[in-house]
Amino acid sequence: MTAVQGISVDIPTPDGTADAYLAHPDDNAPHPAVLFYMDAFGLRPHLRSMADRLAAAGYTVLVPNVFYRSGRAPVVELPEFIDPADRPEIIQALGPAARTLTWEGAMRDAAVHLDWLAASPLTTAGPVGITGYCMGAGLGLRTAGTYPDRVAAAAGFHGAHLATDAPDSPHLFAGRITAELYFGHADQDATNPAEQIHRLDKALTEAEVRHRGEVYSGARHGFTQADTAMYSAEATERHWAALLDLFRRTL
Repeated sequence: MTAVQGISVDIPTPDGTADAYLAHPDDNAPHPAVLFYMDAFGLRPHLRSMADRLAAAGYTVLVPNVFYRSGRAPVVELPEFIDPADRPEIIQALGPAARTLTWEGAMRDAAVHLDWLAASPLTTAGPVGITGYCMGAGLGLRTAGTYPDRVAAAAGFHGAHLATDAPDSPHLFAGRITAELYFGHADQDATNPAEQIHRLDKALTEAEVRHRGEVYSGARHGFTQADTAMYSAEATERHWAALLDLFRRTL
């Protein structure tokens, strides 16, 4: 692992200015780019530490605040540790920010972030990797389908609502994807039940997308988030191993 630099950056978009966190090896040399999609709790110290760990493995990592239309991160006040008693109130407070994020707006933002990474002297040329958590897994899947020539690999962990009956469900982008995909599913996750996991796998298989999905036994939704009660150290390390293996092979 190498030493890392992390800085806050502001990225102009058609809808305003997105605040983001950028982490990269401190050699200031170009490295493969990774777009890191946040969970619903948003850009905060724990996600910065995750980006730092990924950067230490040799990547330039951008973590945008996808709720920037509602303000700079954090868009609501968060405790240092999110326990189950806090969760409903926080989710309710985040509702207005979540509702401002349309799929169309998110994909406009994705184009801006991909352009920003491509123009950075800290990134190598070529398609990027994506990793996403909770709602970010769906954003990653959509980005891979919307900009297939710009994404080499995408991973999603404890993803939410990935393969619903909705006409705009993320799994319906399968036919446009050329990237290699990996999903680490929680087996205790009401937002991603077994039937959705099966529907996602079926769609990707029928579209001949290179992919692998695994169900992490005993893991709950949010298992990578060490500042929440859902955290699992074992599942998180499994996630790191799978994510770094995917990026080593594709970026």
